[in-house]
Amino acid sequence: MVCYGNICRSPLAQGILERKVEERDLDWEIDSAATAAYHVGEPPDERSIQVARQQGLDISGQRARMLSRQDLDDYDVILCMDRPVWETVRAMCRTDAQRDKVKLIGDYMEPSGPGYIPDPYYHDFGAFEYVYDLLDDALERFVKHHNPE
Repeated sequence: MVCYGNICRSPLAQGILERKVEERDLDWEIDSAATAAYHVGEPPDERSIQVARQQGLDISGQRARMLSRQDLDDYDVILCMDRPVWETVRAMCRTDAQRDKVKLIGDYMEPSGPGYIPDPYYHDFGAFEYVYDLLDDALERFVKHHNPE
């Protein structure tokens, strides 16, 4: 899960996907990262922590980190929250195999949805609830796509 600062969207996505994977007893490793170093080492935004807590998730132990070139080798899928993040991550790739792993989360969203996860950072708590709902739906579709039951 990758977003700009790794304090709002991608920590929520990590927590949501970890729960979905645990519920299905899948052996997946999930992590999140940033394309910008503004918040490295910081916990998620308090509003992300709060919206996650309302849904029974505790993401407070996560810490922001930068996406590394090693991540592009280690992970099977790199899910980007929006097109600018996707473009930044693709520019980091050194091989076609790495580029093939970089996906837009919008590819797993309702066709009538926005096609990306908007950054709620400069908005009120309602924007974080909206982002949670978008992520929950997109990640449910992602899991079903990669693990058909």
